Amino acid sequence: MRIAHPFAIALVTLALQGRANAQGIPPVPTSTMPPATSHDAAGAATPIVEPSPAVRMLEGFKNSDVKFDLNELVDILRDRRHEGWVLAAYPDPRTSQPLIGAGFSLDLPERPHAQPDPLNSHPFLEPSSADLWEAAGFDPDRLNDILSVFYERRQKWSKRTWRRQLYSLTPQISDDEAVQLVRVGAIQAIYNAQAYCRNFDQMTGPQQMAMAQLVYQMGVNLQHFNVFLAMINPDPGPAPQAATSDSAMFGEAVSEAAAAEPAGLDQSAEYWLAVQKSLMGSQWAHKYRTRAVAVIAMLDPAYGDDPTAAEKRVGAVLKPPVARRRASHKVTTRQVSSTTRNGSNSGRKTHHTSSRSRTKKRA
Repeated sequence: MRIAHPFAIALVTLALQGRANAQGIPPVPTSTMPPATSHDAAGAATPIVEPSPAVRMLEGFKNSDVKFDLNELVDILRDRRHEGWVLAAYPDPRTSQPLIGAGFSLDLPERPHAQPDPLNSHPFLEPSSADLWEAAGFDPDRLNDILSVFYERRQKWSKRTWRRQLYSLTPQISDDEAVQLVRVGAIQAIYNAQAYCRNFDQMTGPQQMAMAQLVYQMGVNLQHFNVFLAMINPDPGPAPQAATSDSAMFGEAVSEAAAAEPAGLDQSAEYWLAVQKSLMGSQWAHKYRTRAVAVIAMLDPAYGDDPTAAEKRVGAVLKPPVARRRASHKVTTRQVSSTTRNGSNSGRKTHHTSSRSRTKKRA
């Protein structure tokens, strides 16, 4: 019995240990947990910045959204004959605001742009320059550095210095990055072209490209082309009055459009000729004639069949401005000079003649 008693105690001890294991391992005290690493702390402290709605819209663009090749539009917009191409920030000639590449604005704020057409559900997209920069895939801190350099130079440099240094500035972006900025600007122009024209989806590929170019080149100033916008957005209401036009050609275009009265998007040659004339009478068309001829010609429904012929038809109406000559002042000066010479010569002849007469009398 004395031997069995210790054996019974051992069995009870083993049973109690097995019961404890069945209930599981007790939790480890908090003080014994390993400390968090610096990497985990930094990851928890870094906030996740969501892209703005404008950036999401621009990033969601698909080539199938339009009927033309986006790369072709980018090539037209980056053409150095029409736009500047400077790879460092430079001032706008009119506003002195910073531009880069093919005229990309660097410090524009987000602008509200209400949709005045109740029949067009497509809103306008006017994001800030920082949003467009982000949509292009560039670092925001880099934009701040470029602007800092620009503002420092603008305080020190005169307009003459800017003109002299313009094409010798150290590049702040590459050619490929400048093209990417043009691409983002072109997508924004396409998006806003849909807001300006409720029948954008019914247009041909060249007509859509023409609308995108107008928006890209004019920006929000396109909203002042009342006659043109009223024509491409026909409705049963009264036609706009000719008093809102800049020239008599606008009035003619309004009359022709009113006679057509298209129920939807009319693709007749007569209707689009009236639409073209509404742009031909603008100051933009006369100031930038070469560019305007190429854009206005794309509105022709037959542009795809013969682009050259379409441009010739527009060029025949939109003639280059007559150069003012200042040769009249030069001619007058020459005439005065020649008169003076002739006068001096005639005076000499008179002097010689009188001298001879006196000599003969003396003889």
